[in-house]
Amino acid sequence: MVPPVAVSPLIKTARWSALLLGVFYGKQRFDYLKPIAEEERKIEEAEKKAREEQERIYKQLSEANSDTILK
Repeated sequence: MVPPVAVSPLIKTARWSALLLGVFYGKQRFDYLKPIAEEERKIEEAEKKAREEQERIYKQLSEANSDTILK
């Protein structure tokens, strides 16, 4: 088996720098997007409640219309 090749210190430094910059960028991006996502979640929750309420009302009306003596 061939012994491993020694990697240049410049390449090692560049790899670690890229890794650390990526982690830093990811953290900044996450902090930027988190409040936006929370607001979207709140809006979706409110829309879901309104939609469920409309569905409930529609169901009650359809049940009220189907309960007749004429069946």
